[in-house]
Amino acid sequence: MVKIGNTFSKYGKKAVLCGSGELGKEVAIELERYGVEVVALDKYADAPAMHIAQKSHVLSMLDGEALRKVILEEKPDYIIPEVEAIATPELIKLEKEGFNVIPTANATFLTMNREGIRRLAAEELGLPTSKYEFAQTEDEFKAAVGRIGCPCVVKPVMSSSGHGQSVVHDETEIDKAWKISQEGGRAGGGKVIVEGFVKFDYEITLLTVRHSGGTAFLEPVGHHQVDGDYRESWQPQYMTPTAKAQAQDIAKKITDALGGYGIFGVEMFVRGDEVIFSEVSPRPHDTGMVTMISQDLSEFGLHARAILGLPIPEVRFFGPSASKAIVVEGDTDSYEFENLEKVVEEPGVQIRLFGKPEIRGHRRVGVILATDESVEKALAKAERAYSKLSVKVD
Repeated sequence: MVKIGNTFSKYGKKAVLCGSGELGKEVAIELERYGVEVVALDKYADAPAMHIAQKSHVLSMLDGEALRKVILEEKPDYIIPEVEAIATPELIKLEKEGFNVIPTANATFLTMNREGIRRLAAEELGLPTSKYEFAQTEDEFKAAVGRIGCPCVVKPVMSSSGHGQSVVHDETEIDKAWKISQEGGRAGGGKVIVEGFVKFDYEITLLTVRHSGGTAFLEPVGHHQVDGDYRESWQPQYMTPTAKAQAQDIAKKITDALGGYGIFGVEMFVRGDEVIFSEVSPRPHDTGMVTMISQDLSEFGLHARAILGLPIPEVRFFGPSASKAIVVEGDTDSYEFENLEKVVEEPGVQIRLFGKPEIRGHRRVGVILATDESVEKALAKAERAYSKLSVKVD
């Protein structure tokens, strides 16, 4: 029996969000719909989820001692990692002490580190993956590139959203790729994965929900990335029945191995009927922001529902939809969106502005959502809306 008391009472529920960006903000909103108290953590003040959380703390979540101090102070019913850069060994200790880490502390530990999840997928579960090697030093890295061959993809084992990622097209780019990997990792320099380049027709995120009633798969999400960072996504991505069944089988195997309740973003490459596992995130996925307009329950609503132990008997898909990230370049703590009335003048267009406190370099600060009769029309509509938006950066 699931019970939730009134907020702030002895029967109330409390969740600590480890990561308070735009994805964490949507999770916080969905949890608060159920009366759950939300405490938002991030490494900087005024992060998006902090705007609507009842309480917040600023700390480096890679600092295990600081993270433990906050958890012991707040005594949450749920610890919800929303970013990769967390002291996962501390989460494992906290879970052993009785705290509920979503989906599990081990899942967070394995997926924060590309080595852990790749070895689980390829070596333990036997899932199809690209060729890969890990390298700790520059010499090991150069040797790994030599064995894998060019072109190849280089990623820090601890990173996300394309940070530290690059493609080595030929041997002249090896030194540059190593430098990028060491400067862009979420936890600083260190081990990298060198992956053989996969020739694919398209790539997908298969959002998979483990909940009290079983496992549910959403319509496949196609997406376009720039240097490993999401720029636009659409739903549904057409797949052959054979490929779709294979993708669901892969997603079921990897999420069952990770365990717990919540939404998982399973990334895969598709070539005809062949599906190749790439990565998995045990939390809402940025490409899944399209579900805020495509479904009756977004990936964030599904995550909240699963976390609370509630079943998900149905996910109602409305129709072809698209999202386009609003990415801005600059160095400022003051910026302004203009022409918003033009952005949303077409039917079937929505916009979300994240409220991030500053821009340093390039940063995703919002997303445009669109629906139409087909994916192609939805993407074109999102692009038209984006072209009307102006962002003034001081």
